[in-house]
Amino acid sequence: MEPQHIKEDGKNKGLVKWLKRIGLAGFLFFLIKGLIWIAVFYGGLRLLGCEG
Repeated sequence: MEPQHIKEDGKNKGLVKWLKRIGLAGFLFFLIKGLIWIAVFYGGLRLLGCEG
């Protein structure tokens, strides 16, 4: 018996492509979210007068 993933190679290509797109979108989402939080904290510290 062949493993399941070998039999359905055509279906897996679409799944892998979809997961890669979601992975890239997820990475970019968290990258941008992190950069926004850095900017928020930086702005908050400047507002409080805690410049280095």
